[in-house]
Amino acid sequence: MTRTETSETKTSADVVLKVVDALDHPHGNRILRTKVVAGVPPPVGDLKGSRLHAHGPEGEEVELRLIGFALFGGEPSDERIRSTGRMDLIVEGGSDVRSVDRTWKLHLA
Repeated sequence: MTRTETSETKTSADVVLKVVDALDHPHGNRILRTKVVAGVPPPVGDLKGSRLHAHGPEGEEVELRLIGFALFGGEPSDERIRSTGRMDLIVEGGSDVRSVDRTWKLHLA
């Protein structure tokens, strides 16, 4: 099996995150506090710069780009994400980024 065919890579594409809180970032971006509700997230190093598809409760869709991690609870690590299921993300996505709020779901692109 090659690296692209590992079970972790297959489940990474199926990762679903639920937004549990959303905050405005001082530089015009958005901080999304999320909880993993399905799948296994890829390593932290692979997440930065990735694309996310946000889906709202009324069918809204916004494409986001992960630009970093908020450090509320300390430096993110693979182990911490696996044990808590939580990730605090800093995302950008144009003018629509402000509409992403609690109850939205995020899917890795």
